[in-house]
Amino acid sequence: MFNYQLPVIGFAAFSGTGKTTLLKSLIPLFRADGLRPGVVKHAHHQVEFDVPGKDSYELRKAGAGQVLLASERRWALMAEEPEGVEPELPELLDRLDYRVLDLVLIEGFRHLPFPKIELHRPSLGKPLLFETDESIIAIACDGPLSRACHLPQLDLNDPPAIVDFIHDYCSHFIRGVY
Repeated sequence: MFNYQLPVIGFAAFSGTGKTTLLKSLIPLFRADGLRPGVVKHAHHQVEFDVPGKDSYELRKAGAGQVLLASERRWALMAEEPEGVEPELPELLDRLDYRVLDLVLIEGFRHLPFPKIELHRPSLGKPLLFETDESIIAIACDGPLSRACHLPQLDLNDPPAIVDFIHDYCSHFIRGVY
């Protein structure tokens, strides 16, 4: 496991289980608690963040290794990576501005060792991940598990209970309300 200045909690599941849907419901609950969550999301495919024809896109395509696009309400940094070289999660976490965050939620990177909540839907017929991943700290599911589990089990359809679990799990952090 790696160390980071903030609590880091991941969500591990097979595609189509509802990771993004769950995160979209958790983030407003954390905000209502006065926390400032950040998210790191892994994509398994080529993603184009910029719009062809726009200045920032054209500057990046011309060879700029990094293009920072800023406006009154937001900014974005687009960085080119050598083909076939995927950034490591600790490197990505170091790029976040931890001064404006209290918690980092991670979608994906399920094969790396950091605290994760497994999302499981028995109806999808996918195997459980906790049996081969010691960094899974709980399972959020929408039905009974097919085998015994020593980990805390959460209701995947009860985001407030998942937020409470994360609060409890992260309570050893001093920053913010943790």
